[in-house]
Amino acid sequence: MSNSNISSVVAPVILCGGSGTRLWPLSRSGFPKQFLVLSGDGSNQSLFQQAITRINAIGNAQIDLGETLIVTNEEHRFLALDQLRELNSIKARLLLEPIGRNTAPALSLAALQALDGGIEDYDPILVITPADQTVQNQAAFVGALQDCVAVVAEDKTKKTIAILGITPTAPETGYGYIQRDSNKGKNNEFTVVQFVEKPDAKTAQAYLADGNYLWNSGMFVLRASTWLAALAQYRPDIANATEAAWINKASDQSGEVTFVRPDKALFTAVPSESIDYAVIEKCTGSQYQVKMVELDAGWNDLGAWDAVWQVGKQDAEGNVTSGDALLANTKNSLVHASSRLVSAVGVENLIIVETADAVLVADRKNSQDVKSIVNQLEQQQREEKNLHRKVARPWGWYDSVDEGERFKVKRIQVKPGASLSLQMHHHRAEHWIVVKGIAEITNGDKVITLTENQSTYIPQGQTHRLANPGKTPLEIIEVQSGSYLGEDDIVRFEDAYGRDGSE
Repeated sequence: MSNSNISSVVAPVILCGGSGTRLWPLSRSGFPKQFLVLSGDGSNQSLFQQAITRINAIGNAQIDLGETLIVTNEEHRFLALDQLRELNSIKARLLLEPIGRNTAPALSLAALQALDGGIEDYDPILVITPADQTVQNQAAFVGALQDCVAVVAEDKTKKTIAILGITPTAPETGYGYIQRDSNKGKNNEFTVVQFVEKPDAKTAQAYLADGNYLWNSGMFVLRASTWLAALAQYRPDIANATEAAWINKASDQSGEVTFVRPDKALFTAVPSESIDYAVIEKCTGSQYQVKMVELDAGWNDLGAWDAVWQVGKQDAEGNVTSGDALLANTKNSLVHASSRLVSAVGVENLIIVETADAVLVADRKNSQDVKSIVNQLEQQQREEKNLHRKVARPWGWYDSVDEGERFKVKRIQVKPGASLSLQMHHHRAEHWIVVKGIAEITNGDKVITLTENQSTYIPQGQTHRLANPGKTPLEIIEVQSGSYLGEDDIVRFEDAYGRDGSE
């Protein structure tokens, strides 16, 4: 970064939408790729946690970091909250979309929040990154973003947008490109000439040879007011609809973290569009200056399993493995085992991904086509599209270990101090056996305490609740029996997490 004396207030923005369908069966709509540990860097952090950590590393004497604004889907709020709390020191606010409307409305929510402090002339610089990318060289990433902040901060007219352009390493046809000029500024910035769509192979090769075309990273830096003004100019329909939903927002707390909810009905009416198409690509040659800082830091958006293989730690045969995997005479393949031993013999260039309820086998070069399997799952209304066998809940998790006609068996873990909702079921009865910890059980008008090896029975239609009053995780085995065992057979009377339905 340049030796600028300008002090800037910066709001980190994490765009945490998307379902990552090309990384099925590990990524599902109920647990999308940004919450997975995929990069193989040894940190054991999810992509979401890595994104938060990276973007909060840009603070220095010239950059005063405000709270991190995380825009995510309402149904993913507890996944985001749990992973956020594991980072300890990060102060954040969760802006919850009731339905996905692409990145332009998502960024608009962040910009409106950033300006919502009631302080005159307060106009923070937004540093925006998706939640599902990986970067191998964090120092280079931090330096490039600090340069972007300096470029935006030094423009007092508030007409500058800075974007990170990725140094291309191959004639990639899966990314959009940014064409820059050849004049480098004092903060290592170039002027953007134009944005170009995903090219064919011949055009991509020409871009690579030219040297002035870079991959579009989807990472931007601009002032909150700049985004809202440009959006109002180029897409007033999105600007007006998003602001209407924001004005009618609601807020609540979960510990020290605030949930902000735009009005559901009004937000559903917001047109769906990306940041690039709605605004950024229209700004070149306009009153707005679009600048680009180059990033050469081992960036990857992990858009398909082949990309996960590329960034993984490869053995001498070019294989990347995770979990309990045994290979023989196998080359250049990715094998991901989640719940059992997976072996491969005499194969090359394969993707093998195993989970408790689904297995994917694909040629590496066709890994983008996994989305077609997800489309078939959706058409057939199969649950494997949405949820894993093991499902995260705000109070802990459950794992559906077995089921058949008129019965289902679950293993349930409840966090210390947590409880399920006070609820009842119309169509099933439940038997609970405590295998670890202490259970406080509401069963009708009685409250009992059970410990290891003790059990109870919840009749069909009985109001009940399971809670963990202890300091260690509670585990039980639940056996359901009845005519209908779907997750939507829940009537909630009280819930600490503001849920309804089967969530």
